[in-house]
Amino acid sequence: MKKRWISIAAAAVLAFSAMTAAAAENGEGVMVRVGSLKGPTSMGLVSLMEDDENGETDNDYEFTMVTAADELLAQMIGGKLDIALIPANVASVLYKKTDAGIHVIDINTLGVVYAISGDDTIKSIPDLKGKTVYLTGKGTTPDYVLQYLLKENGVSLDEVTLEYKSEATEVAAILASDSDAIGILPQPFATVAMSKNENLKSVMDLTQEWDKLNKDSRLVTGVTVVRDEFWNENQDAVEEFLDDHEESSEFINENVEEGARLTEKRGIIEKAAIAQKAIPYCNITCITGEEMKEALSGYLQVLYEMAPESVGGELPEMIASALEELM
Repeated sequence: MKKRWISIAAAAVLAFSAMTAAAAENGEGVMVRVGSLKGPTSMGLVSLMEDDENGETDNDYEFTMVTAADELLAQMIGGKLDIALIPANVASVLYKKTDAGIHVIDINTLGVVYAISGDDTIKSIPDLKGKTVYLTGKGTTPDYVLQYLLKENGVSLDEVTLEYKSEATEVAAILASDSDAIGILPQPFATVAMSKNENLKSVMDLTQEWDKLNKDSRLVTGVTVVRDEFWNENQDAVEEFLDDHEESSEFINENVEEGARLTEKRGIIEKAAIAQKAIPYCNITCITGEEMKEALSGYLQVLYEMAPESVGGELPEMIASALEELM
């Protein structure tokens, strides 16, 4: 029974590949299945989502938004998505899990992580000594970034208590009820938390703290990856997506009010007014080519030296070497 199920699943994947290839040959729009996390990465797609809905794109898109990166990994491994917008370190993990079966095609967000609190004594990383810090699940981007910054600033994990929550909304809820608490939150959740308690503010931008330590790397939050199989059969469609993604990213940065309206429409943030405040701090971008390669390689190298498991236990050069095929 299990062998038959695998055969049926494989046949479905082959059938989908054949249909997309035939559509490309006939000049029809290729169906591109895109997955993203509910946050800045999806916010960078809202203009593209609108254009697709209005029939204004050459590709045909199917968008999936989830709240956990593991969901996107499973769908990419299972061939249910063609393109995914995922945390940068998770791309390295996926590269290993798929036996080098993905390419990174752009950086979609730079640093989006902030320390939020009403405690005015918190101005730098060393000020976290003796404090309890709330953040999302262990092994996520905020966790690795914070642990790296603590280590480089001479603060051991024995000198600070890290309290992990499963979702950013849980951290935001704690901050809303206790303005003296300290939370490490990505955008737009940082802005959401501050909107619910007037005593809260951004006391530290972790990107700035990162930049103080690293002259040769950048804090890369999210990247966009494509399955090799889809890339090999639909290179024009992938390149079209890159053009669409760049335009969509530029749109939300240059048209913040309209971008906020579309963000609310897609259910990414509950209220457009909050989205409008968050967008300027989301660092939504679309970086490709050599700049992408250098930024991503530098970031993954830093993570690897700190905690090899953060990038799947393999050297970051595995991702870097794959990038060369796209440039």
